Amino acid sequence: MRTRERWLFLAALSLSEGATAEPRDAHRMTVFADVDDDDDDGRTDGTQAALTTRAQKDIFWMDGPPRVFGLLGSPNARWVMGNKPWSGGGKPHGRVGVQGLAAGTITVEVGGAPFRLDVVETMALDGRGARVDLASSHATISRQLPSFLGSDQAGEEPDPDSVRWLLAGPIEALPEDVVLVSLRPDGTRIDRLERVALEPTGCPPGTTPGLACRTTALIRATGDQVDRAHPESAARSLRAEVGGRIEIVAAGRKAAAIRVGGPRATALGAIERLRARLRLHVLRGSRSGMPAIGGDDAGAKALARLEVDVASGLWGQCGIHFGPLAALDVAVREPPPPHLLAVGCEIGMPATGGELRFVTSGHRIRVPTQPGRSPVEVARAVALAVEAHGLTALVSVNARTGPSALRTADVLIRRPDGTLGEIVPDGVAPLSSDPSLSACLGEVDLADGLSHFSDADAPAGTVEERALVKAYEDGDPTTIDVFIVPAFSGAGRIGESFIDEPGSSIQNVVILDRAAIRAGARSFALAHELGHVLLDLPGHPDDFGVDRPSALMDADAADPSIFGPRRLVIDECERAVRQSGPGVAVPLLELWPMTTRSKALPAPHEP
Repeated sequence: MRTRERWLFLAALSLSEGATAEPRDAHRMTVFADVDDDDDDGRTDGTQAALTTRAQKDIFWMDGPPRVFGLLGSPNARWVMGNKPWSGGGKPHGRVGVQGLAAGTITVEVGGAPFRLDVVETMALDGRGARVDLASSHATISRQLPSFLGSDQAGEEPDPDSVRWLLAGPIEALPEDVVLVSLRPDGTRIDRLERVALEPTGCPPGTTPGLACRTTALIRATGDQVDRAHPESAARSLRAEVGGRIEIVAAGRKAAAIRVGGPRATALGAIERLRARLRLHVLRGSRSGMPAIGGDDAGAKALARLEVDVASGLWGQCGIHFGPLAALDVAVREPPPPHLLAVGCEIGMPATGGELRFVTSGHRIRVPTQPGRSPVEVARAVALAVEAHGLTALVSVNARTGPSALRTADVLIRRPDGTLGEIVPDGVAPLSSDPSLSACLGEVDLADGLSHFSDADAPAGTVEERALVKAYEDGDPTTIDVFIVPAFSGAGRIGESFIDEPGSSIQNVVILDRAAIRAGARSFALAHELGHVLLDLPGHPDDFGVDRPSALMDADAADPSIFGPRRLVIDECERAVRQSGPGVAVPLLELWPMTTRSKALPAPHEP
């Protein structure tokens, strides 16, 4: 090759923004096969007849007209002009580039002199050696302890969620090591694993003879920082997020990328990504007082979002996410006024005759109770009496508790402008003069801690809990409300949840206190309580079974180490979809597509 022609060729092949090529010498250059899916259409970029701007990310662009021949009909690379493959005919217009397609070597000519173009292809293999398609499939958050790292440890089953990165190509073109980078869905970096060694290995079946292969050890994706940082896992783990990506970088250039999703193999099929919508309410200890966490309003919102981010990382084991943090609905709220009259309080008994008396918005309300009438019937009479004064009254019927003969009911009062009303006793007269049918004000006083339910009244909750939750619920059964209070009354309780039980007036609600947030990785209280709601699980798997302290849903584990409560199993992922996923009567989980070809999960009753 004459000096001038070599210079023209190298100038033509100089990299533009987004190119992925590695110059080796004046007669050889390496590009990476474009076998991933940068535009999220579920198809390999190198197979597309028209390339979107994002799908052009891995094209090796030239700064001038090509002076190279020999790509036509090659299975290893193709010309691209503009946004479409180019046959090479006619005068080129617009920029021209080379797109790698498959591992191999192409000999091209520049002015009659030979020039080698090496194509290196990146593959992802799971713990059992099966290929994971970079375009149509995804990497998965590991659900196992780092000690189960598969074939790298004799006698142990491979981790099906780990991935081994394999590079195939001409031996001279293969790098000695790579860098792994994990990204959030918005492209911001989460984690980076430097100098991941590539060791020689046999090539997979179907690889072109004469090519060589190198591979990394099995690399785990994890949603938990403690799991990532443990000495046993630090060199082979990468913190990742469902909906984000893992990129493999060689010689400073992106070689390939794969999306991160849920389990690839379940009884319901592959789980890509599901989203649950949360509403967070951080309560002040008193009116105009400090919020339960964070020190001030900004700190409270930031800390609440951080807790949700941690929960998303853990539930990523099942492909479940709680949405972008910036879009999270977080509010700092004052304890509500006594806007709720509990007819029957916490024990529902029929009336024997008497009267309910109270004052709201300056109106004196008096409602007689006829013998034999139920708490629900009396509550409806109270609502009519309140509405006669131009106010709004809603009757909310509670689930029957253990010691109750009948269901109780709450009357929720609002002013004409929609703000919460306020109920006060009528002088010194009792709220109820009926000897069997009691009435209580729903007063939320967080100075002495929130009164929490016991086993007996768990289906309905305490009057104080009902007054708090019903003040701020949005009426949307497909959202999960999370309340963070300064403390629970008594000792030992840091979190609780209300699941979707028949007849319950409080459903899909989680309540945590400051101690739950402070406990952090010892118990992952928010993720645990959300599990009760998503799994529709009132108890714990170890209540009557084998104790698994490493399980997220363990009843009593408190361990901040890697062996603490953070693991989910496939059965729990499947149960979450069956109980709360798309297709159920009240879905808490919606499909959150990662590609334009994402498929809906089967209906819960299908195998």
